[in-house]
Amino acid sequence: MICLGIDLGTSALKAALLDDDEPIAVAIRPLTVQRPQADWSEQDPEDWWSAFVACLDELRSREPAALSETRAIGLAGQMHGATLLGARGDVLRPCILWNDGRSQAQCAELESRWPALRAVTGNPAMAGFTAPKLLWVRQHEPTIFARTARVLLPKAWLRWRLTGEAIEEMSDASGTLWLDVGARRWSADALAACGMSVEQMPRLVEGNAVAGQVGGEWVRRWGFARSPLVAGGAGDNAAGAVALGAVHAGDAFVSLGTSGVLWATTARFRPNPDHAVHAFCHALPETWHQMGVVLSAAASLAWWARVTGTDEATLLAEAEATPPSSPCWFAPYLSGERTPHNDTAVRAGFTGIDAGTGRADMTRAVFEGVGYALRDAKDSLAAAGTLLAGADLIGGGARSALWGQTLADILDLPLHQVAHSDIGCALGAARLARMAAGEGQAVVGKPERLRSFEPRAAEAARQAARHAQWRALYPALAALPPPR
Repeated sequence: MICLGIDLGTSALKAALLDDDEPIAVAIRPLTVQRPQADWSEQDPEDWWSAFVACLDELRSREPAALSETRAIGLAGQMHGATLLGARGDVLRPCILWNDGRSQAQCAELESRWPALRAVTGNPAMAGFTAPKLLWVRQHEPTIFARTARVLLPKAWLRWRLTGEAIEEMSDASGTLWLDVGARRWSADALAACGMSVEQMPRLVEGNAVAGQVGGEWVRRWGFARSPLVAGGAGDNAAGAVALGAVHAGDAFVSLGTSGVLWATTARFRPNPDHAVHAFCHALPETWHQMGVVLSAAASLAWWARVTGTDEATLLAEAEATPPSSPCWFAPYLSGERTPHNDTAVRAGFTGIDAGTGRADMTRAVFEGVGYALRDAKDSLAAAGTLLAGADLIGGGARSALWGQTLADILDLPLHQVAHSDIGCALGAARLARMAAGEGQAVVGKPERLRSFEPRAAEAARQAARHAQWRALYPALAALPPPR
């Protein structure tokens, strides 16, 4: 079955045309983030639509026959973004993104207003989530708040433009702090704590359910033989899990995208908010998951490449030629941190630098620092009762053998590079589309493992000791006053 998987990320929109799991063609368009003030992170939703249209136009020019036979479209997307619409569907302001930190004060206010928040949503209030953003808008942009008729997450807004339907699915809705995650429905109490109502929310479906059809204008533009249905889809990490076949309790993966994620599938709702572990719905019915989240994973290496004026491949090649541990340290808190600290104010830093420190040493410190932050996440999952035996690797950073082996040693876990990891979220979205079009859950198989990284006993012990030292960086950085 030919389906489209759409991955609306932070740095790019990716459209993958697939025949079952085999890619026919992939189109990508970059996206940029606007940071008009400190701690702010925004995008114009029209840029998402322009990127989507450009990708579909490219696929039609390259593979018109295959595109015409598309049966269904699945949507995966960056989570938590607050896209505010007026009564006529007009976008009222730029979307406030997942890595925006302006609403930290509103998090405390939200938990005070609604003491049941952690028990019902399974998560502490974090500035990255959607609900505190709306409290911020209510307080700082009251005219816009008063005009807000509907709030959509990024991929739900893309669906609305494509189908005219305001629909969201469970995995993405879990990241709003408005969902009763155990019951898989909107919580009227959660919304009331933000001065909002269920009527302002999209209709909820499961990720493998039908959630609209492509409108006639777009059917004609892209030459579809019949109007493709659109599946509920998934938040980006849940889509990656579907691509990896991580749909059974105990399945796990590490995502090295812009952010970093340590994921564990669970058979029931298992919250542990006190350790800043996310407990969300999966994209498939009657399935949940836990996540530890590092806000700057591959983003840390991308930042370092930009600062040094060197491409990432060169930096990693230089690091590979250095001794197996950096003499300096890096804390990857470029946008604050979630698991386990839930601190939007803390910032990144190097330490241990002397006159002999070179660029390669600092590069190794960057990806080791991301690894240590993920080790924090692993320890938080363990405190929540989730012990991992191994994990797959996805995301842009997963292509690096050096990073993969270093992570295996730091996490003391076998890690596996898998086929099609470069289109993981789009593949997961396409699989959900196939299920919505009538295929069963058997489409959610495990991908081919291309390479495995086993933890080396001596290195794992050494990295455990280094991680214990590295953990002193957070309290030291958190104690620093903000720059003026």
